[in-house]
Order: sequence, then C-alpha cells, then structure tokens
Amino acid sequence: MATQDLIQHVPARAAFTSDKMTKLDCFRSDRLLVGLNCFEPGQEQPVHAHDGADKFYFVVAGKARFVIADRSVEARAGDLLLAPAGVPHGVERALERTIVLVAIAPAPGR
Repeated sequence: MATQDLIQHVPARAAFTSDKMTKLDCFRSDRLLVGLNCFEPGQEQPVHAHDGADKFYFVVAGKARFVIADRSVEARAGDLLLAPAGVPHGVERALERTIVLVAIAPAPGR
C-alpha cells in the first residue's frame, strides 16, 4: 500500500449507482476489511451475519434505516452501529443519499 493511501478523505471516495448499493474497499488485509457502502434513496443491503467476524457501520453522511439483531433503527451521520459476530444486520432502506463506513475483522475470505 502506498504511503498516500494511508490517509483517506472518506466522502471523496464515495461512488453511487442508480441500480444498487455500491461497495468500495478502502483497505483490505487478511485481518481487516474497511470499506464504504454507498446508497441512493430506497436502496438496501439484505440482512446477513458474519460467523467469527465482528462488523461495524459508521454513518458518514445521510440517513438510513438499519437492522441490528431484532431491531430496526434509523441512523444518521455520526451514528455508530455494532454487529458482533453472528448478529444479523443490514440496511433496510436508505432514506436519503447515504455513505456508510464499514469494517469487518477478520476480513471475509477473498
């Protein structure tokens, strides 16, 4: 990884498509995945879980309805949502253009 890649301005990395959520890697190793999930209003990420890996969502910009365990919650810029290993999570619906920083440790297999 080049030295200039060690510092990133997250909002500038965001990319959107009209048909589905966009996923971008900011950093990936065998130990950690850090990425961006970018949503247009109405887009979603199906509820899923990671066995043996913890994940978090940090809302950088926008607002969306998330599912964490058995709860549905609205989150906005500045909110942190935690999904420890095995806990179901996903984005039920983006309520506006939304940028979410995600991290998973350890990173899922390639």
